[in-house]
Amino acid sequence: MTDERATGLVLHTPGGARYLFDPGALCLELLTTGGPGDYARYEVLHHPEDLTRWLELSRLELPEEGVRVDVGQLTATRTLRDALWRLAAARAHGEAGAGADYAVLNRAAAHPPLVPQIGPDGAAAAPLPADGHQVLSALARDAITLLTGPYADRVRECGGHNCRLIFVDTSRPGRRRWCSMEHCGNLHKVRALRARRDEAERTDPATGSA
Repeated sequence: MTDERATGLVLHTPGGARYLFDPGALCLELLTTGGPGDYARYEVLHHPEDLTRWLELSRLELPEEGVRVDVGQLTATRTLRDALWRLAAARAHGEAGAGADYAVLNRAAAHPPLVPQIGPDGAAAAPLPADGHQVLSALARDAITLLTGPYADRVRECGGHNCRLIFVDTSRPGRRRWCSMEHCGNLHKVRALRARRDEAERTDPATGSA
């Protein structure tokens, strides 16, 4: 589920600024590709090749030949993602989630997973060639591990203004609040500083306003 390597996805603000977002789990990386309801406007998985490109940016260890994805597997991936959005958001708000969405995870996890390999040097090697169903299984199994494991109560929604990115807090103190300190964390600091300055100006006798 989690990975100690330097991981994360480069996201872009509406203004074009770049920042690193590490959701802490493979399955939560998938949520950055779009989603149900209002999240549909962020959809990036329109064609099978869109999914293969996204996989190359994810933390999933892929076969050297890449992954074969067809239209049906792409649709199934979007269905899994939408269910996972609802379940992760529910968990972040202390709710259980819908049984139908858990059923989506279970169906996807039932596919054969990626087949790992070990190299002649004894180190992990790239998995055997795979298709979209195997990737779907890897994503669903990662989600099940997250939602039933020790970090299930640390699935959180970013505390930033108008930010709904979801992450799992794997830090030792368990105090992560932001999708990224580089983005929402800094924006919060700026807003807090402005609020303190405004309050000081309203109450400072020298301004003649109090």
